[in-house]
Amino acid sequence: MRLRVEFTTEPFDLDEAPPHAVVARDVIQAARLDAVDVGPFGNTAEGGADEVLTAVDELLRSALAAGATRVSLQVNVIGEDEK
Repeated sequence: MRLRVEFTTEPFDLDEAPPHAVVARDVIQAARLDAVDVGPFGNTAEGGADEVLTAVDELLRSALAAGATRVSLQVNVIGEDEK
């Protein structure tokens, strides 16, 4: 199964990326995911179910530890892994 995760962290700072946003971005970019798109108002990534769920766990733990007061995320099933 393939999944797509979309997420944002708060509080927002339009002048400079806050530490929790930087940590979240680093977690997603370091994960074994593909189709990663990081932006100022939302982020998306796709990959196999195990890889996405592992990344989401690390993302939540790391962003909250770095000061996020809210993490909004959505996970969608987008298809099956090709084997």
